[in-house]
Amino acid sequence: MNSEEITYIYQFNFEDGSQKDFKVVIDANTLLIKRDNNLLLPEWTKLINFRCPHCPLDGEKTVHCPVAVNLVAVIEEFYGCASYDMVDIKITTEARQYYKKDSLQVGVSSFIGILMVTSGCPIMGKLKPMVKFHLPFASLEETEYRVLSMYMLAQYFLWKRGNKPDWEFENLTHIYEDIRILNQNVCKRIADLEQKDTSINSVVVLNNFADYVSFNIDQKMMDEVEMLFNDYFK
Repeated sequence: MNSEEITYIYQFNFEDGSQKDFKVVIDANTLLIKRDNNLLLPEWTKLINFRCPHCPLDGEKTVHCPVAVNLVAVIEEFYGCASYDMVDIKITTEARQYYKKDSLQVGVSSFIGILMVTSGCPIMGKLKPMVKFHLPFASLEETEYRVLSMYMLAQYFLWKRGNKPDWEFENLTHIYEDIRILNQNVCKRIADLEQKDTSINSVVVLNNFADYVSFNIDQKMMDEVEMLFNDYFK
């Protein structure tokens, strides 16, 4: 495979024998999804219609909301599907394959996570480093460890560049609060779409945002992580 690209293939096999396949190709350098820029996009994807209250993008330079653009295919392809439908999920990466039989929601959640982070949205972009080492079906505990590790590396690189690092993880909470606000906005916008256009049935997508778990750093969590490093303290 091309080392300049990161590829994820998502396959959903339904109990009625039908199958849906999605191939996500990401630029390995920019960690942005590669997509056909000639596609006709629906009106609702325009930034003026989908903008979050804290969006930093310049509306004069950015016509379409990058997150909305990446969600178009998901909303269209899963029309008529129920989030609780049981499916066989197979995710193929360059290194390995992942298999799981679970609700459609679980597989779509993993898929949406990649689409949003690689969309070009500057708020979701803070999580880009995790895309290169994506872990499908990760538990909350696994995600917490990966996020903390990613953030600590970011602070190290900031320090190397002469900037002030955030060793106390204070800004990490703010990053996830921004993501929470973004998720709420996306959920509301998609729900509004369903009321205006009966062809849009995005229950599967909406349920992912409803189940979003905010990332809160507390002393108990940090104490549990610290215990893993006991051998370093001897």
